Amino acid sequence: MRLQQVFMNLICFGTNCSSLDIQHLLTQAIGKENIASVSLKDKEGALVSVAPTMPVNTNSTPYKVYVKEIVKQPNGNEMLQLVLHQVSEQFNRAFKVEEMKKNLSERLNNLEKKMEFENMKLVEIDRCKKEIVQIKDQIYDAQKKFIVYNHLRDDKNTNSPKLKSAPPTLTFQKYTLSQETIDYLKQPTFDMWHWEPNEMLSLLEHMYHELGLVHEFNINPVTLKRWLLCVQENYRNNPFHNFRHCFCVTQMMYGMIQLCKLWEKMSREDLGILLTACVCHDLDHPGYNNTYQINAKTDLAIRYNDISPLENHHCAVAFQILSNPETNIFANVAPEVFKRIRAGIVMLILATDMARHKEILESFDSKIPEFDFSKDDHVYSLKMVLIKCCDISNEVRPMEVSEPWVDCLLEEYFNQSDREKMEGLPVAPFMDRDKVTKPTAQIGFIKFVLIPMFETVAKLYNVIE
Repeated sequence: MRLQQVFMNLICFGTNCSSLDIQHLLTQAIGKENIASVSLKDKEGALVSVAPTMPVNTNSTPYKVYVKEIVKQPNGNEMLQLVLHQVSEQFNRAFKVEEMKKNLSERLNNLEKKMEFENMKLVEIDRCKKEIVQIKDQIYDAQKKFIVYNHLRDDKNTNSPKLKSAPPTLTFQKYTLSQETIDYLKQPTFDMWHWEPNEMLSLLEHMYHELGLVHEFNINPVTLKRWLLCVQENYRNNPFHNFRHCFCVTQMMYGMIQLCKLWEKMSREDLGILLTACVCHDLDHPGYNNTYQINAKTDLAIRYNDISPLENHHCAVAFQILSNPETNIFANVAPEVFKRIRAGIVMLILATDMARHKEILESFDSKIPEFDFSKDDHVYSLKMVLIKCCDISNEVRPMEVSEPWVDCLLEEYFNQSDREKMEGLPVAPFMDRDKVTKPTAQIGFIKFVLIPMFETVAKLYNVIE
């Protein structure tokens, strides 16, 4: 750069200097600036010889200076220094990479530790949440009065009943029954249509007290109320198989106990089994019979292998209620007594499957000539027939009491047959609204089922006649 300045000074002020002076100055500059050559070119790009005779440059005809530098080769020491410098730079870069890797590793470790800590915190939070939920559940369970079941209305997906708490205020009023009502309750002619659900609960409660079952099983009266409320909640609002049907069957059993004075030949334990089986015999009935369950391959049919799926379900719901201390009316009996009670209730509820009607009736009829109350199988057979009589007892009541039940039953039958048609399942003629009438629905049933069964029981208890 200094050489160019010198040269420009020379050419800007003309060429008054001699060519030797210019060359001397150029030589000195080249020696200091490592310049290989310097050349001048005129405006047209033609080379201008540096000589005394060279034309004088002017503003209109300026010269341009062109400098070519020499690439200087380093000597041995400089080469060594250069190599050392490059090696040092490489080491520095390597150390920087290692340092960066170390920093990254430390940051990664810190992040991993933080994540682990955060995960542990999440685990702890989840654990705390679960513990809080458990504590809340325990408090809630301690405060709840009794349990009821959550009905699953999709009959094709009837899963195990789920427990839920009922409002603590859900109670029924204790009615003071008149002597007239107490006496009327014992009659097979009792008209259940004039009683509200809470009144029916009080009547059922009275039956347990009147028969001495509260004393026999040491039942807590509050537990009895809770149990009856829970049972009521677990009967669906079907046209026929509802809580009023449950009461109707239980009242008929209570009436037959009174009419036949069954306490003279049976134990209080047997009477408790009979009455409790009636109360529970259709729990959570979906409104569609076993034939539908089996043909539609519902969960109940699959669970119980097509063997009395509804009756098995009624038993399961009954003992799920009794498995809760809040609603276990048999909580204070000895284990061996409860075992007998459970076996007896299961046996009776399963006997209500009409598919077993002929088998059960013939077995009982064969025992009547030499019936012996000291033989367990004879008593079992009698109890099964008794609950079957009560289950289909509507038609032995006065006409004004029985006829509304026919309408309820036909409505439930028609609902099932409509669904079977829609799903492409077989339809029973006695359920088809296009084929059945109220008289035809009842004549065959009364003639071939109802009368023969009551006549068979009348052989043992003439008063039934």
